[in-house]
Amino acid sequence: MTDMPLLTDEHRIFRDQLRRFVENEVRPHGDTWEADGQIPREVLRRMGELGFLGIRYPETYGGAEMDTVATVIFAEELGRSGYGGFAITALVHTDMASPHLANAGTPDQLARYMPDIIAGRKITAVAVTEPDAGSDVSGIKTRAQLDGNHWVLNGRKLYITNGVLGDLYFVAARTDMAQKSSRGTTIFIVEKGTPGFTVARPLDKSGWRSSDTAELIFEDVRIPADQVLGQIDGGFYAIMQNFQNERIVLGAQAMGEALRALEITLDYVKDRKAFGATLWDKQAIRQRLSQRWAEVAAARALIYQTALAMDAGNDCVREVSAIKALCGDLVNKVMYDCQQFHGGFGYMSGTEIERMVRDARVQAIGGGATEVMLEEIAKRL
Repeated sequence: MTDMPLLTDEHRIFRDQLRRFVENEVRPHGDTWEADGQIPREVLRRMGELGFLGIRYPETYGGAEMDTVATVIFAEELGRSGYGGFAITALVHTDMASPHLANAGTPDQLARYMPDIIAGRKITAVAVTEPDAGSDVSGIKTRAQLDGNHWVLNGRKLYITNGVLGDLYFVAARTDMAQKSSRGTTIFIVEKGTPGFTVARPLDKSGWRSSDTAELIFEDVRIPADQVLGQIDGGFYAIMQNFQNERIVLGAQAMGEALRALEITLDYVKDRKAFGATLWDKQAIRQRLSQRWAEVAAARALIYQTALAMDAGNDCVREVSAIKALCGDLVNKVMYDCQQFHGGFGYMSGTEIERMVRDARVQAIGGGATEVMLEEIAKRL
């Protein structure tokens, strides 16, 4: 695919480094990680050593101080690995959980945690979703009550990526039940091993199988007052702010997955023979793949253009919502066609396209369901 003209030499060097890492250190081991249900911690530490886990964070803490375009490159290249579970493990750490600390942490909190986060020594998770609160963040029921110099946390979180093996959790809880949740929610920093905080169970998923996902329980967990992240009762707006970063990243990951699926499918149909010719010689097949290629190219252009606009300080909620809605659906359309053109082989467990089909389904659900994103667009038309 034609290179994006907005990329700098620094962006291209970064992308090439990522591609080498994926080719040499991810793809050879991905199937093992899928079977194990987790990404080895040494792999994440290696990513930290290479500078992948602090792309936009200050050099003071070991970051690279790059831009949103670099983050999009990162997400896209991890998506192109073909292992969605690996990609989301890293992306939750870099672009969905740790930004809460980066955006709202006190100098002491930043100094205490950021170096280890960027180095991959501490892996982060964000705990917002609950049994009755997914895309509707206002529905959370986990509570925190002030008791002297501590907050006492009680509740339950569900579908938490990095929930089993994480070290540091950014947990949303209601702190003022008299207020609307948009004015009475606070985020807390909770360390693994805090008394009363337990991983209730790892969750089994149809896709993203190398990503650990958990249900978390908080029973009278005492959190020191200096572990409040950001403003008391201001957590809802922090979550909404970070959704913009999360959603553009998920869109980029999805298009990386789509690119990989098209790549392996083109190789397959140009080699596979049926009825005396290759599948590529069938007009219906080559036109369908051409159409999907064009749609992916257009979606990528929107992603990169929006990344530039975000770096320029523009309000891009409408555009980011469009990216999430468009790419979450498009990647599933691409996967459907690519699996179809693999025939029976593509339905066999252990094939790359079968795994990628399973991994892609959640892209229209997680991080904001397509229907919710379309409503966000409609509000701004």
